[in-house]
Amino acid sequence: MNAKNLSERLRLVASFVEAGTVVADIGSDHAYLPCWLVQNGQTQRAIAGEVVKGPFESAQRNVAKEGLTSQITVRLANGLQAILPEDGVDTVTIAGMGGTLISSILENGVENLESVRRIIVQPNIHAIAIREWAVSNSWRVIDEAILKEDHKIYEVLVLERGNLAYSPKELLMGPVLLKACSPIFIEKWQSELKEIERVITALSNSVLTDETQAKHLQLLQTKELIEGVLKS
Repeated sequence: MNAKNLSERLRLVASFVEAGTVVADIGSDHAYLPCWLVQNGQTQRAIAGEVVKGPFESAQRNVAKEGLTSQITVRLANGLQAILPEDGVDTVTIAGMGGTLISSILENGVENLESVRRIIVQPNIHAIAIREWAVSNSWRVIDEAILKEDHKIYEVLVLERGNLAYSPKELLMGPVLLKACSPIFIEKWQSELKEIERVITALSNSVLTDETQAKHLQLLQTKELIEGVLKS
């Protein structure tokens, strides 16, 4: 993968970026996504934010190599602190992290989202944390997608401002993904169900503390929810 040839998952993220928007890619790593967006005419200006010095320097090198220093600003900053008011950012992308970390980045930098209209995230795991954050912060899920690449399954969530309530299964599995119920979606949740059953069995064979008992009950409820969706 490089700035001209994105992975399938990043191309999927890019497909939800509206033309003409100003994008801040948080945790940009090598800045491949912002470079690709500018080179393909989807945006004229972008911010590449990175909190770790090594990837930050790599992003700087790649932006310079592609001749895009006048259009892409690379910043060493923690999360959404990479966004300044004068940037006029209206779209934020965050890809390749766990859902809990992504929701933490959004929560800790919520004041930097003032000008933002759309958030596009690609969590590696635990997408429910992002949907729960959205509900608590007056954002709604307007679209979702799922794909399999290199034997791994990824979800992409697109958020815009608005208030919307979701059922427990919509929070867990995704309101849009549930309706589509694609073969990859089924494969993902069959795999998740097997792992949940494994953990339930392990807990059942151990001495349950109050904490593990609560986890056991929660897993049983999640198992029942997933089974209901898969059977239907």
